[in-house]
Amino acid sequence: MKVILQQDVKGQGKKGQMVEVSDGYGRNFLLPRKLAVEATAENVNTMKMQDKAKQARLAEEKAAAQALAERLKGVQVKIRARAGQGGKLFGSITNKEISEELKKQFDLDVSKSKIVLGDPIKSFGAFEVKCKLGSEVSGTVNVLVVEDK
Repeated sequence: MKVILQQDVKGQGKKGQMVEVSDGYGRNFLLPRKLAVEATAENVNTMKMQDKAKQARLAEEKAAAQALAERLKGVQVKIRARAGQGGKLFGSITNKEISEELKKQFDLDVSKSKIVLGDPIKSFGAFEVKCKLGSEVSGTVNVLVVEDK
């Protein structure tokens, strides 16, 4: 019996795959628990339409991420921070602050979870920060930390 999986099933396959299972397993386990639907012509066509829509959505997301990466190339975010003696910052500059400053200064909406900082920035100077924008697209943001007077 051929079925289209509605959820990931251990030992059978991933969601959206068409797999061959024994009649009893399909009729008595997969179908009643709504883990799969029978692979009729209508269901196969629906599956193909969903795959096309998913591919189009992924392509659109990737194009948007690439456009954002291009806009980030020429951007230098200037962040003002207070410091004590010896040039050490009070606290540190985090990905949340970088995200907020990108929004405020350049109207670029980059989520703080997409900004990758190995360690928080704890000193003045210029830094390059990576951004994982999704769909295998990444960009860099130049951050300039200056003293707030």
